[in-house]
Amino acid sequence: MGARQALRRTGAAGLAAAAVVGTAALLPLDGGRGGGGGHGHGHGASERARNVIFIQGDGLGLSQRELIRLATVGREGQLAMDSLEHAGWAYTDPADPEEAVTDSAAGATAFASGVRTYNGAVGVDVDGEPVPTLLEEARKAGKATGLVTTAQVTDATPGAFGAHVPDRGDQSEIARQFLESSKPDVILGGGEDWWYPAGNPGRWPDAPATDPTEASKGTEGNLVRQAQRQGYTYVSTAEELADARSRGKLLGLFANEEMFEQRNEGDGDIYDPEVPLVDMTAKALEVLSHDRDGFFLLVEEEAVDEFAHRSNATRTIQSGQALDETVRLALEFQERNPRTLVLVVGDHATGGLAIENVDDTDESGQDTTTEDGPYDIPGTDLQFTVDWTTGGHSGDATPVTAQGPGAAGLAGAQRNIDVHDAVRSAMLGRGRG
Repeated sequence: MGARQALRRTGAAGLAAAAVVGTAALLPLDGGRGGGGGHGHGHGASERARNVIFIQGDGLGLSQRELIRLATVGREGQLAMDSLEHAGWAYTDPADPEEAVTDSAAGATAFASGVRTYNGAVGVDVDGEPVPTLLEEARKAGKATGLVTTAQVTDATPGAFGAHVPDRGDQSEIARQFLESSKPDVILGGGEDWWYPAGNPGRWPDAPATDPTEASKGTEGNLVRQAQRQGYTYVSTAEELADARSRGKLLGLFANEEMFEQRNEGDGDIYDPEVPLVDMTAKALEVLSHDRDGFFLLVEEEAVDEFAHRSNATRTIQSGQALDETVRLALEFQERNPRTLVLVVGDHATGGLAIENVDDTDESGQDTTTEDGPYDIPGTDLQFTVDWTTGGHSGDATPVTAQGPGAAGLAGAQRNIDVHDAVRSAMLGRGRG
């Protein structure tokens, strides 16, 4: 069994195997109280969430969730992300003076800090001033923290939870702030190119065959070396991650840039991360669970958004399956640790995706926005096609599903900044400072 499969079995098939590295990773973190189970029952309105697993599908609108459901479990099936006890939706409008539709930076900042801002802003308000994040406040409360993504770990979403820059493109500065300011205990994802200066390729060679344009381009020196000096164990392969200690700080960078190749279907598009999202999440939970004060963990599947930008329904479905497998892992963890809030959100929708009947006379779009399909619906003789109306984002409200302490506060219609407020209240038991 390879390292990738072995790590997945340790995580997704049940966290019991983690007992080898520490019983604390498995035992309920609520002083031994049982109850709650996988459906969030037994949580009083005032009970605080010891742990938060904040899961985001970038670009995950309701249509994306339905596409993933129909293509994978069919009409009568249910995704793990749709099984959570409470459901609602979030309005995604930014506070941008020029654009009506949010980008990932403004959307993530709303979730992370409860502040609407302009597109491209990471962890700052409309005036460019830093605003505190859920991850930073969790750390101040004594909790362990972590960031897991299939994007660059310094991309807009993880950046908004652990850094403050006026321009999301300043990714090396985001990495520097991780190390010197927010200090997450676990950082796992792609984007090694931003941690090494030009001419120092690190462990992921410059100009890889899958994308010869990729090369180290960091602006803040050798940040991997700095991380190691600060006590981080650095890993860059599935095998190294599987072998990494379950205690201490952990940095894993598993690609030059994103952990996939976001291209049009059949044009070099690849979704085959060096370490699957579920395995990175399993390792993060293994490490963070040792903190007796609990933890805050952000988990992001970036590829849903990137492949929707490319009107690539096949890879959107594939990455959506990876996201749902990770949600299932989070719910397994919650069964053993009932004082865990699990939520699944989308920062915005992407692609103007529509699910349609197969109809050759209704073909629309051209080039990259040509309809995709047909796709089979499991358990039936039916098929459907996927139509795309844009290569960009759309202004749809996005679904929110949640389970655990404080999850009821995430039900119904709400603003994306209200998601922040509900999570903060559940985790810290108080309003804004």
